[in-house]
Amino acid sequence: MDPRHPKPASRAGSELPEILYLAAPTGTGKSAVALWLAERLGGEIVSVDSMQVYRGLDIGTAKPTAAERERIRHHLIDVEDLSGSFDAARFRKLAGQAVEEIQSRGRLPIFCGGTGLYFKTWFEGVSEAPASDPAVREELNRTPLETLLLELQQRDPVAYQRIDRCNPRRVVRALEVIRISGKPFSEQQAAWTDASMARPPVPGFYYLTRGAADLRARIHQRVRAMIQAGWVEETRRALAAGLERNPFAMQAIGYHEIAQHLRGLLSLEQCLERIEIRTRQYAKRQGTWFRKHAAARPIPVEPEATVEQIGRRVLGDE
Repeated sequence: MDPRHPKPASRAGSELPEILYLAAPTGTGKSAVALWLAERLGGEIVSVDSMQVYRGLDIGTAKPTAAERERIRHHLIDVEDLSGSFDAARFRKLAGQAVEEIQSRGRLPIFCGGTGLYFKTWFEGVSEAPASDPAVREELNRTPLETLLLELQQRDPVAYQRIDRCNPRRVVRALEVIRISGKPFSEQQAAWTDASMARPPVPGFYYLTRGAADLRARIHQRVRAMIQAGWVEETRRALAAGLERNPFAMQAIGYHEIAQHLRGLLSLEQCLERIEIRTRQYAKRQGTWFRKHAAARPIPVEPEATVEQIGRRVLGDE
């Protein structure tokens, strides 16, 4: 057996769950903690991130580095081209295959990410909403967001109030369901949402939380570090490869703003400020979702806490 990859170890006085889940808003430091846990417990990491699935979006999605992937095997990263699409149903299928492979090697699957919908789909299955219709989806994707929002407000006021109106993908999906089924999107989602609210805590499911000021500072530093690492050039390459033709991948935070910078519409500093704002807004939405919907145990993290200290809290050693 590879000495870097021992079999899963047990915590003192307790057995490990069959799967360990670590969730948190972007910028919280969950990936580093997952690596520490994987090395300590003999695990492999399953990425729960809707954008790390795309090849070519590396720096902006904070993918694990080549060195980190050499240390610990990762799954559900770089599984789709920029020309393709990826959804929660496919995540559930591929994650299930990854779990089987990991456990067949006697190792521990560690789910790590911040895409709440993917965690939800893993635990509860796929919503019963109708499957996507390519023709309807294409028509909606060609329609300006303002027009889509007006239609949604008229046809499903409840969904309009609840939905993230800055996320075209969510708006398009809601209207697609309405047009195909003839029923309000909010009604078809109600039972699925209510089930998650009533779910008891899941063993081995944790989410990390940080104070607002701490997370704001970490996001500021992270965005600057990404730019230093070559995010602008990465975006240039992704645009040349067709990124803007994929409405799903283009939702990855930062790429739209950098594209505007490359066209001379924003200075670099204006670009960075907008990316930080979007990242903070996204992190806030993630935190709200996990507090309301995730059947997970919160792990508060102080600014001075080390990766090992956080990992030990997850394991109950602190």
